[in-house]
Amino acid sequence: MPDTFAITIIFIVLSTVVAAFIRRRRRDKCLKDFAGYMVTLEETAGKIIFGKLNVENTGLEFVYKDKHKDEDGHDETSFVLYKYEYPKIAALIRYHDQLSQSSKKIREKELKRAYHPGLLRRLKRKIQNVFKTVRDSVMEVVNILISHAKKATPAGAVLTSQDKYVSTMKQELMGSAGASFEPLLERYIGKKVVLELIKGDKIFEYCGVLKEYTAEFIEIMDVDYRVEEDKPTRKADLVVLSKYGVVRHLGE
Repeated sequence: MPDTFAITIIFIVLSTVVAAFIRRRRRDKCLKDFAGYMVTLEETAGKIIFGKLNVENTGLEFVYKDKHKDEDGHDETSFVLYKYEYPKIAALIRYHDQLSQSSKKIREKELKRAYHPGLLRRLKRKIQNVFKTVRDSVMEVVNILISHAKKATPAGAVLTSQDKYVSTMKQELMGSAGASFEPLLERYIGKKVVLELIKGDKIFEYCGVLKEYTAEFIEIMDVDYRVEEDKPTRKADLVVLSKYGVVRHLGE
């Protein structure tokens, strides 16, 4: 008879270590592309935050260029948006005219690589998508094997008692790639598209180059953007939540 107490301890330790390691390394690819740049956060409630963006797996930090006092007289030098607050994001905006000369050069190289990518970049992406598909298939097989083991093997009772920790490890491993494979969007990667962005009760359209997408975000480069309708447009790159933004048309 297996020592269920010992197995429980092993599951707790293993699931904690695996989960902590994966969480530490995992950051959304779209958000990561804006890390280190001066970025404007536009919230759904209309609040605007501007600062140098730091991206962690638990949230975003905007470091101000200069400290300022809030309404209560407190000095503030940064703003933190936690991951559970991401639904507040209307858009993350990287305005071109707010970038340093060195940042502009790096961004231009990014755009050149992203727009109509060459054979090697397309091949690399196809290989990555194959691995995502294989990963999903492997996890399906693992689920089937675990379900079968619970019913048909002597260790079934032990596995059932460790459901919480098994599920934790599976969820962390499933999310470790930080992206979902969407065949419709894949054919538009590196091309000009029209993005529909919901703001309140209105829908706005922005034309730009689709650089990347993940399970939560869409990244569009080189758009004409404005926060308010009566303001002039400015060249910018956007990261928007996929729940508010939809790639609706091919733009070329």
